[in-house]
Amino acid sequence: MEHVRCLIIGSGPAGYTAAIYASRANLAPVEYSGLQPGGQLTQTTTVENFPGYPNGVDGTQMMADLRQQAENYGADIRDGQIVNVDFSKAPYLCTAEDGNVLECDTVIIATGASAKYLGLDDEKKYNGMGVSACATCDGFFYRKKTVAVVGGGDTACEDALYLSALAKKVYLIVRKPFLRASKVMQDRVKAAENIEILFEHNTVGLFGEGGVEGAHLVKRKGEPDEQMVDIAIDGFFLAIGHKPNTDIFRQWLETDEVGYLKKTDGTPKTKIPGVFVAGDCADPVYRQAITAAGTGCQAAIEAERYISEHSL
Repeated sequence: MEHVRCLIIGSGPAGYTAAIYASRANLAPVEYSGLQPGGQLTQTTTVENFPGYPNGVDGTQMMADLRQQAENYGADIRDGQIVNVDFSKAPYLCTAEDGNVLECDTVIIATGASAKYLGLDDEKKYNGMGVSACATCDGFFYRKKTVAVVGGGDTACEDALYLSALAKKVYLIVRKPFLRASKVMQDRVKAAENIEILFEHNTVGLFGEGGVEGAHLVKRKGEPDEQMVDIAIDGFFLAIGHKPNTDIFRQWLETDEVGYLKKTDGTPKTKIPGVFVAGDCADPVYRQAITAAGTGCQAAIEAERYISEHSL
C-alpha cells in the first residue's frame, strides 16, 4: 500500500492548481488525471477569458502549461482514474484502476462535470468548429453572427440572453411546447428582440463545410403534422445541463439533487475531515476555468493546514 500525504483526484484548472499549491507546500501530492486529462477545456479551442493570456490560448495548450507547472514543483501526476474510495476512517483508502491502493492523509476531489449532449454524431464532428457547451466561454467568437441554443430551462435561457448581447440572432430550440425556466427568465427571453423560440423542435443533425453552417430540425416529431426544418446558424450551443463526475463519492459525501458535492461553510471542506472539493464537481453555478483554479488553490491551502494541525 502506498502512503500519500495529499491525493488529488482529477485534473483541469482545479486539479492542476491544487497540485501547484500542494507541491509548493511540500505535501508531495499525487494527482490522478482522470478520464479526460485537462478537463473540459481540452475540448474547446481558444480560451480568451483566463487572466495572463492577452492574446488568448489554446485550451489544450493551457492545460499542458498548468500540468508542466505542477510537475516542475514536484507533483507526481499519473494518467488513469481513481475508481473507488473508502472514507470511513483516516487515513483514507483510494483505489486506482490499475489496482494500486493509496493510503491518503488528505484528498482533494477535482473531478469536474461533463456537459450533456444530444448524442448526435454531428456534435462530435463539429466539436470546436461551431459546437459548444459553454456560452460564456465561446460566445465572444460569434459576435454579429447567428447561433442556436438547445434547452428550455434556466441555463438555456441564461445562455440565450448572454448570446443575444453578442450575436445578431439567437434561436432557442425547445423540445417541449413550453419553457421550463423560471417565470422571470421566460419573460426576459420573450422580451429579447433577437431571440426566436422554436417550440416543439428537435435537433436531428448539423451541416456545414469546415464548420457548422446550419441545423436540421424536426418540428412536432412523431405527430401527424411532423415537419422537417433547416435553420442557418454559425454556432450551436448545448444548454441541457451538466453531470458532475461524483458517482464514486456519493456514498460518503453530501450532494445536491443533481450530484454536485456540497461544501461546508463556504469553504472547500466537506463533512469528512481532510477531504476537500474543488472545481466544477462542486460548482453548479459558475463553471469557469478561473473559478475552478481559485477553488483548487483554496483546497490545497486547507489540505496543508489540516496536515499541519494533525502533525501528519
